[in-house]
Amino acid sequence: MVGLPRVDGPERAATGAVSAVPSAILLTAAALAALVTGSLFFVGALVVALLVPCLRSPRRRMYLFGIGISSGLLFLVTPWLENVGSHPFWPGPVVPVIGELTITREEIASAALASLRLAAVGLAFAVYALRIDHDSLLGAAGWARRSSLAVALATRLVPTLERDAHGLVEALQGRGVEVRGARAHARLLSPLLAGSLERALNLAEAMEARGFGRPGRTRTPRRGWTRLDALAVAAAIALLGAALWS
Repeated sequence: MVGLPRVDGPERAATGAVSAVPSAILLTAAALAALVTGSLFFVGALVVALLVPCLRSPRRRMYLFGIGISSGLLFLVTPWLENVGSHPFWPGPVVPVIGELTITREEIASAALASLRLAAVGLAFAVYALRIDHDSLLGAAGWARRSSLAVALATRLVPTLERDAHGLVEALQGRGVEVRGARAHARLLSPLLAGSLERALNLAEAMEARGFGRPGRTRTPRRGWTRLDALAVAAAIALLGAALWS
């Protein structure tokens, strides 16, 4: 099996004591449950539950920043784009051509539901990217191994680039160069791109040397599912059922 680019730290461990495959099933169920439910409290509980394992990762900053910005913008924009409800919360001005920009309580509730749904899906992906061992997940893929490898490599892109950026900043600071401001950080894009291309070439050479895609490949030994793994799958099914019922 081809090893993926490593990211040091506890984020490589599987979520808790659950294996990679049941963890991925549970996270997928959580994301689907957030999309199909119409309960604001149910989605909020999912966001809190997914936020806990994400906060345990030391490389959570970029994911949480992107999720917070996108969810916040969706919450601010949605009431201005919708025109539903009959309980005005804020009587807005009358704009020519557009009409009256009044925000209703129903629009605020709809915006909160949409933003929490986006946050839940984003947090589910963040936990998948930061807390699941993708080597174990790829080794368990019995079919579509090429697609699984492409998805796993793409998932590890952001943590790997963040690790390389930290290394570059520390190297520059060791030489007495302070990296401050957007312009200074923008100068890191060129070495990061060069490093990514070099890593891709090294990975391709390693895959070719190990005979990736040739017949008669070997597999790493996989441990059997535990009770926690079966409980995670059962929880995923129950979560989807509760989302459809709510």
